Amino acid sequence: MEEKNKKIIISGIDIPFMDLVILLIKLALAAIPAMIVIFGLFALLSTLFGGAFNMFMFRM
Repeated sequence: MEEKNKKIIISGIDIPFMDLVILLIKLALAAIPAMIVIFGLFALLSTLFGGAFNMFMFRM
C-alpha cells in the first residue's frame, strides 16, 4: 500500500459558545478527582522516601 504525504489545512473551527463553556466546565470537574489522585500518589511517595531517608540521618 502506497502512502502519500497529505496536507491538511484547518481554516477555522466553528464551536458554539455554550458548547465550549460546557466542555470547559466538564474539563474542570474532571480535573478535581485527577488532582486528588495525584496528591495521594505524591503523599505516599513522600512518606516512603521521607521515612527511608530519615533512617540514615539525624541520629543522636
